[in-house]
Amino acid sequence: MTAVPATSSRTWRSAIRDLSDGWRQRQLWSHLGWQDIRQRYRRSVLGPIWISISMAVTAIALGVLYSGLFDLELALLLPHVLVGFIAWNFISGCISEGSEVFIANEGLIKHLPAPLSVHVYRLVWRQLLFFVHNLLVYLVMLVVFPQDLHWTAVAAIPALVLLALNGAWVALALGVITTRFRDILPITQSVVQLMFFLTPIVWVYDDLVNSPNPAIADRARLAEFNPFLHFIEIIRRPLLGQDQVLRHWVVVLAITVVGWALTMVVLRRYRSRVSYWV
Repeated sequence: MTAVPATSSRTWRSAIRDLSDGWRQRQLWSHLGWQDIRQRYRRSVLGPIWISISMAVTAIALGVLYSGLFDLELALLLPHVLVGFIAWNFISGCISEGSEVFIANEGLIKHLPAPLSVHVYRLVWRQLLFFVHNLLVYLVMLVVFPQDLHWTAVAAIPALVLLALNGAWVALALGVITTRFRDILPITQSVVQLMFFLTPIVWVYDDLVNSPNPAIADRARLAEFNPFLHFIEIIRRPLLGQDQVLRHWVVVLAITVVGWALTMVVLRRYRSRVSYWV
Protein backbone atom coordinates (compact mmCIF):
# COMPACT_ATOMS: atom_id res chain seq x y z
CA MET A 1 0.00 0.00 0.00
CA THR A 2 1.47 3.33 -1.02
CA ALA A 3 1.84 5.87 1.78
CA VAL A 4 0.22 9.25 1.29
CA PRO A 5 2.82 12.02 1.40
CA ALA A 6 2.54 14.28 4.45
CA THR A 7 2.50 17.32 2.22
CA SER A 8 -0.50 16.13 0.19
CA SER A 9 -2.86 17.87 2.62
CA ARG A 10 -0.90 21.13 2.41
CA THR A 11 -1.64 22.07 -1.18
CA TRP A 12 -3.76 24.76 -2.75
CA ARG A 13 -5.98 22.08 -4.21
CA SER A 14 -6.70 20.64 -0.77
CA ALA A 15 -7.53 24.07 0.62
CA ILE A 16 -9.90 24.86 -2.24
CA ARG A 17 -11.45 21.39 -2.04
CA ASP A 18 -12.16 21.94 1.67
CA LEU A 19 -14.17 25.07 0.83
CA SER A 20 -16.01 23.50 -2.10
CA ASP A 21 -16.79 20.24 -0.28
CA GLY A 22 -18.03 22.19 2.70
CA TRP A 23 -20.32 24.26 0.47
CA ARG A 24 -21.78 21.10 -1.07
CA GLN A 25 -22.79 19.96 2.42
CA ARG A 26 -25.01 23.03 2.91
CA GLN A 27 -27.96 20.84 3.85
CA LEU A 28 -25.92 19.74 6.88
CA TRP A 29 -24.61 23.10 8.06
CA SER A 30 -27.84 24.96 7.35
CA HIS A 31 -29.72 22.42 9.48
CA LEU A 32 -27.13 22.65 12.26
CA GLY A 33 -27.22 26.44 12.18
CA TRP A 34 -30.98 26.49 12.56
CA GLN A 35 -30.81 23.92 15.35
CA ASP A 36 -28.31 26.15 17.20
CA ILE A 37 -30.94 28.89 17.39
CA ARG A 38 -33.72 26.51 18.37
CA GLN A 39 -31.59 25.00 21.15
CA ARG A 40 -30.63 28.43 22.49
CA TYR A 41 -34.28 29.44 22.90
CA ARG A 42 -35.74 26.05 23.74
CA ARG A 43 -38.67 26.18 26.21
CA SER A 44 -38.93 29.93 25.64
CA VAL A 45 -42.42 31.26 24.89
CA LEU A 46 -41.26 33.84 22.34
CA GLY A 47 -38.40 31.72 21.01
CA PRO A 48 -36.02 33.41 18.54
CA ILE A 49 -38.04 36.64 18.80
CA TRP A 50 -35.93 37.31 21.90
CA ILE A 51 -33.05 37.95 19.47
CA SER A 52 -34.85 41.02 18.16
CA ILE A 53 -36.23 42.13 21.53
CA SER A 54 -32.85 42.16 23.30
CA MET A 55 -31.21 44.00 20.42
CA ALA A 56 -34.04 46.55 20.17
CA VAL A 57 -34.03 47.32 23.90
CA THR A 58 -30.28 47.95 23.92
CA ALA A 59 -30.35 50.05 20.74
CA ILE A 60 -33.31 52.15 21.91
CA ALA A 61 -31.72 52.76 25.31
CA LEU A 62 -28.45 53.90 23.76
CA GLY A 63 -30.29 55.93 21.12
CA VAL A 64 -32.23 57.83 23.79
CA LEU A 65 -29.07 58.34 25.86
CA TYR A 66 -26.85 59.61 23.05
CA SER A 67 -29.56 61.76 21.51
CA GLY A 68 -29.59 63.67 24.78
CA LEU A 69 -25.80 63.77 25.08
CA PHE A 70 -25.25 65.01 21.51
CA ASP A 71 -28.44 67.11 21.44
CA LEU A 72 -29.76 65.30 18.36
CA GLU A 73 -33.34 64.56 17.39
CA LEU A 74 -34.36 61.06 18.44
CA ALA A 75 -36.08 60.57 15.08
CA LEU A 76 -32.70 61.06 13.37
CA LEU A 77 -30.37 59.24 15.76
CA LEU A 78 -32.47 56.20 16.66
CA PRO A 79 -32.74 54.78 13.09
CA HIS A 80 -28.98 55.39 12.74
CA VAL A 81 -28.30 53.44 15.93
CA LEU A 82 -30.78 50.63 15.21
CA VAL A 83 -29.44 49.83 11.75
CA GLY A 84 -25.87 50.21 13.00
CA PHE A 85 -26.62 47.70 15.76
CA ILE A 86 -28.09 45.20 13.31
CA ALA A 87 -24.97 45.34 11.14
CA TRP A 88 -22.61 45.34 14.13
CA ASN A 89 -24.24 42.29 15.70
CA PHE A 90 -23.54 40.34 12.52
CA ILE A 91 -19.93 41.54 12.29
CA SER A 92 -19.09 41.06 15.96
CA GLY A 93 -20.80 37.65 15.99
CA CYS A 94 -18.66 36.40 13.11
CA ILE A 95 -15.49 37.65 14.82
CA SER A 96 -16.21 36.60 18.41
CA GLU A 97 -17.71 33.20 17.61
CA GLY A 98 -15.32 32.72 14.71
CA SER A 99 -12.31 32.89 17.00
CA GLU A 100 -13.54 29.75 18.78
CA VAL A 101 -15.42 28.07 15.94
CA PHE A 102 -13.15 25.02 15.87
CA ILE A 103 -12.62 24.85 19.63
CA ALA A 104 -16.39 24.83 20.17
CA ASN A 105 -16.77 22.02 17.61
CA GLU A 106 -13.94 19.88 18.97
CA GLY A 107 -16.11 16.77 19.26
CA LEU A 108 -17.41 17.00 15.71
CA ILE A 109 -13.96 17.69 14.26
CA LYS A 110 -12.45 14.64 15.98
CA HIS A 111 -15.26 12.23 15.26
CA LEU A 112 -17.02 13.49 12.15
CA PRO A 113 -15.00 13.41 8.91
CA ALA A 114 -16.11 16.71 7.39
CA PRO A 115 -14.36 19.71 5.83
CA LEU A 116 -13.35 22.43 8.30
CA SER A 117 -15.32 24.94 6.27
CA VAL A 118 -18.57 23.22 7.30
CA HIS A 119 -18.22 24.72 10.79
CA VAL A 120 -17.50 28.18 9.36
CA TYR A 121 -20.47 28.03 6.98
CA ARG A 122 -22.64 26.95 9.92
CA LEU A 123 -21.49 29.95 11.95
CA VAL A 124 -22.05 32.49 9.15
CA TRP A 125 -25.45 30.97 8.37
CA ARG A 126 -26.43 31.27 12.03
CA GLN A 127 -25.39 34.93 12.06
CA LEU A 128 -27.42 35.52 8.88
CA LEU A 129 -30.48 34.06 10.62
CA PHE A 130 -29.88 36.44 13.54
CA PHE A 131 -29.62 39.28 11.03
CA VAL A 132 -32.96 38.36 9.44
CA HIS A 133 -34.61 38.21 12.87
CA ASN A 134 -33.25 41.66 13.69
CA LEU A 135 -34.70 43.04 10.47
CA LEU A 136 -38.08 42.82 12.22
CA VAL A 137 -36.91 45.71 14.39
CA TYR A 138 -35.89 47.60 11.24
CA LEU A 139 -39.37 47.13 9.73
CA VAL A 140 -41.01 48.42 12.92
CA MET A 141 -38.61 51.36 12.87
CA LEU A 142 -39.71 52.22 9.32
CA VAL A 143 -43.31 52.45 10.54
CA VAL A 144 -42.47 54.65 13.53
CA PHE A 145 -39.74 56.71 11.81
CA PRO A 146 -40.40 56.60 8.02
CA GLN A 147 -37.27 56.89 5.89
CA ASP A 148 -36.94 58.29 2.39
CA LEU A 149 -36.07 54.98 0.75
CA HIS A 150 -35.54 54.63 -2.99
CA TRP A 151 -34.28 52.01 -5.44
CA THR A 152 -30.69 52.28 -4.13
CA ALA A 153 -31.90 50.42 -1.03
CA VAL A 154 -31.24 47.19 -2.98
CA ALA A 155 -27.53 47.93 -2.46
CA ALA A 156 -28.04 46.43 0.99
CA ILE A 157 -28.17 42.98 -0.64
CA PRO A 158 -24.64 42.98 -2.14
CA ALA A 159 -23.48 44.72 1.05
CA LEU A 160 -24.80 41.81 3.11
CA VAL A 161 -23.10 39.36 0.74
CA LEU A 162 -19.80 41.16 1.29
CA LEU A 163 -20.32 41.07 5.05
CA ALA A 164 -20.94 37.32 4.87
CA LEU A 165 -17.86 36.74 2.69
CA ASN A 166 -15.69 38.67 5.12
CA GLY A 167 -17.28 36.98 8.10
CA ALA A 168 -16.33 33.62 6.57
CA TRP A 169 -12.66 34.41 6.03
CA VAL A 170 -12.33 36.09 9.43
CA ALA A 171 -13.88 33.08 11.19
CA LEU A 172 -11.75 30.66 9.20
CA ALA A 173 -8.46 32.47 9.78
CA LEU A 174 -9.10 33.36 13.42
CA GLY A 175 -10.47 29.90 14.13
CA VAL A 176 -7.32 28.19 12.87
CA ILE A 177 -4.97 30.60 14.67
CA THR A 178 -6.89 30.43 17.95
CA THR A 179 -6.79 26.63 18.05
CA ARG A 180 -2.99 26.95 18.17
CA PHE A 181 -2.71 30.07 20.34
CA ARG A 182 -5.55 30.10 22.87
CA ASP A 183 -4.60 33.56 24.15
CA ILE A 184 -6.00 34.99 20.92
CA LEU A 185 -9.56 34.29 22.11
CA PRO A 186 -9.74 36.76 25.05
CA ILE A 187 -7.71 39.28 23.06
CA THR A 188 -10.20 39.10 20.19
CA GLN A 189 -13.18 39.55 22.50
CA SER A 190 -11.57 42.59 24.14
CA VAL A 191 -10.75 44.15 20.76
CA VAL A 192 -14.34 43.65 19.57
CA GLN A 193 -15.69 45.43 22.65
CA LEU A 194 -13.25 48.30 22.15
CA MET A 195 -14.04 48.67 18.45
CA PHE A 196 -17.74 49.05 19.22
CA PHE A 197 -17.04 52.44 20.78
CA LEU A 198 -14.55 53.45 18.08
CA THR A 199 -17.02 52.67 15.29
CA PRO A 200 -19.82 55.15 14.46
CA ILE A 201 -22.72 53.05 15.68
CA VAL A 202 -24.14 55.19 18.49
CA TRP A 203 -22.51 58.38 17.21
CA VAL A 204 -22.83 60.03 13.80
CA TYR A 205 -19.58 60.22 11.85
CA ASP A 206 -20.68 62.92 9.40
CA ASP A 207 -21.77 65.27 12.19
CA LEU A 208 -18.40 65.10 13.91
CA VAL A 209 -16.42 65.45 10.68
CA ASN A 210 -18.43 68.58 9.81
CA SER A 211 -18.09 69.99 13.31
CA PRO A 212 -17.20 73.71 13.49
CA ASN A 213 -14.51 72.73 15.99
CA PRO A 214 -11.42 71.82 13.87
CA ALA A 215 -9.95 69.65 16.63
CA ILE A 216 -13.07 67.48 16.82
CA ALA A 217 -13.29 67.24 13.02
CA ASP A 218 -9.64 66.17 12.73
CA ARG A 219 -10.00 63.48 15.39
CA ALA A 220 -13.21 62.23 13.78
CA ARG A 221 -11.45 61.74 10.44
CA LEU A 222 -9.22 59.15 12.12
CA ALA A 223 -12.25 56.85 11.97
CA GLU A 224 -11.48 56.41 8.26
CA PHE A 225 -8.68 54.07 9.35
CA ASN A 226 -11.23 51.92 11.16
CA PRO A 227 -12.26 49.17 8.71
CA PHE A 228 -15.52 48.57 10.58
CA LEU A 229 -16.68 52.06 9.62
CA HIS A 230 -16.74 51.08 5.95
CA PHE A 231 -18.51 47.77 6.56
CA ILE A 232 -21.20 49.45 8.64
CA GLU A 233 -21.73 52.26 6.15
CA ILE A 234 -22.18 50.13 3.02
CA ILE A 235 -25.23 48.48 4.58
CA ARG A 236 -26.58 51.26 6.79
CA ARG A 237 -26.72 53.94 4.11
CA PRO A 238 -29.01 52.07 1.69
CA LEU A 239 -31.28 50.93 4.53
CA LEU A 240 -31.70 54.55 5.63
CA GLY A 241 -32.14 55.91 2.12
CA GLN A 242 -28.80 57.75 2.16
CA ASP A 243 -26.48 58.23 -0.81
CA GLN A 244 -23.73 55.67 -1.31
CA VAL A 245 -20.10 56.65 -0.85
CA LEU A 246 -17.69 54.97 -3.27
CA ARG A 247 -14.70 54.85 -0.92
CA HIS A 248 -16.57 52.62 1.54
CA TRP A 249 -17.15 50.01 -1.17
CA VAL A 250 -13.58 50.25 -2.43
CA VAL A 251 -12.16 49.67 1.07
CA VAL A 252 -14.51 46.74 1.73
CA LEU A 253 -13.73 45.08 -1.61
CA ALA A 254 -9.98 45.50 -1.00
CA ILE A 255 -10.26 43.96 2.47
CA THR A 256 -12.30 41.09 1.05
CA VAL A 257 -9.68 40.22 -1.58
CA VAL A 258 -6.67 40.60 0.72
CA GLY A 259 -8.41 38.81 3.58
CA TRP A 260 -9.34 35.77 1.51
CA ALA A 261 -5.84 35.63 -0.02
CA LEU A 262 -4.23 35.51 3.44
CA THR A 263 -6.85 33.05 4.71
CA MET A 264 -6.14 30.66 1.85
CA VAL A 265 -2.47 30.68 2.85
CA VAL A 266 -3.43 29.85 6.44
CA LEU A 267 -5.87 27.15 5.32
CA ARG A 268 -3.30 25.59 3.00
CA ARG A 269 -0.56 25.41 5.64
CA TYR A 270 -2.45 24.56 8.81
CA ARG A 271 -5.78 22.96 7.85
CA SER A 272 -4.51 19.44 8.54
CA ARG A 273 -3.25 20.40 12.02
CA VAL A 274 -6.49 21.76 13.43
CA SER A 275 -7.78 18.33 14.47
CA TYR A 276 -4.62 17.86 16.58
CA TRP A 277 -4.64 21.38 18.07
CA VAL A 278 -8.25 21.25 19.27
